[in-house]
Amino acid sequence: MTTTTDLPLNTAATLDEEVARAELYGVLATVFYAPPTPEWLESLRVAVTEAPTPGGFLQEPWQQWVGVARRLDAAQIADEFDALFGGVGKPEVSLYGSYYLSGFLNEKPLAALRGDLAELGLARGENLPETEDHVACVFEVMRYLIAGDDVAVANLTQQRRFFAAHVQAWLPQLCDALATHPKADFYAALAELTRAFISVEAQGFDMLA
Repeated sequence: MTTTTDLPLNTAATLDEEVARAELYGVLATVFYAPPTPEWLESLRVAVTEAPTPGGFLQEPWQQWVGVARRLDAAQIADEFDALFGGVGKPEVSLYGSYYLSGFLNEKPLAALRGDLAELGLARGENLPETEDHVACVFEVMRYLIAGDDVAVANLTQQRRFFAAHVQAWLPQLCDALATHPKADFYAALAELTRAFISVEAQGFDMLA
């Protein structure tokens, strides 16, 4: 892609842009799937917070998120994760695309996603309890489409198609829900970083049209 994320993620200043994109998708998938471990959180706390290019679009939301990570401990973040996404019955904030696209879980958007994954030769792991429209799963697919070795699948054309249908179509709504939720702190900051990143990605894909 011709756009740059200007992402200050560890050694991202020396990484190629596509590697940085894939790495950030992987980071987002990790923290949306489960609370960060103390070890992972410590690596985030010491991450570089200055973008390679001063004033990069992601610099401020990245700095804000790292700042929250430095203020909270792992137990506090785990409690926040459970309060937002766990519990018995309907969670406070849903992490599933079908909910935002149709208002219900396991509906037509999930079937459409499974069809597109099948065309890409991808399938959910047998030990994964979440359905494929979980935000972490969707981000992992994007990471693969950027960094995978099979160029017939891992290419910009497939990235653009998948992003438009299964990321851009509903991620802003999830970010809105988290950014305004009274119980969200770490995940509110993460939502703003995610929103900014999705915006950068959308602009980059638009330039390919």
